[in-house]
Amino acid sequence: MNLPEAVDVADISPLAWRLLRTAADYDQRAVEREIDDLMQAHVSMLESGSRGLSRSRRAALLELYSAELSDEQVEVLVEHF
Repeated sequence: MNLPEAVDVADISPLAWRLLRTAADYDQRAVEREIDDLMQAHVSMLESGSRGLSRSRRAALLELYSAELSDEQVEVLVEHF
């Protein structure tokens, strides 16, 4: 995986997840199409804080979003939100 080293998926807030997705220019349906076995409802629950995903699914999401963003962008969104 090509993830920013300073980011731990366990430390990403629901708001930061939503901002990462939006900054990477994905809507929830697009994420569902990109990652097998991940449904739009899972993304919605993660972003609302009502349910967490497994570490491997969160890592897959971060990898997807990180492909569209710089490490610095990811780190700033995670750190400040």
